Amino acid sequence: MKKWLAVIFLAGMLAGCSDRAAEMYETAQFEELQRNIPRAVKIYQDIVEKHPNSPQADKARARLAELADSGDSPR
Repeated sequence: MKKWLAVIFLAGMLAGCSDRAAEMYETAQFEELQRNIPRAVKIYQDIVEKHPNSPQADKARARLAELADSGDSPR
């Protein structure tokens, strides 16, 4: 029983991480729309650092590369 509780707890924690990464990604997109590129870049970097295996980390890496290529990313 304890083993199953640990598994359920871990699954819930992982799901929470994904939800947080999704929230962060949405915030970064909003910051881009507001032309607050430095803040968006910081959030994208945080996603990659804190949630490296999430689907949003892949998207954040892509956005960081696109912003760097366009010259919008702060140096």
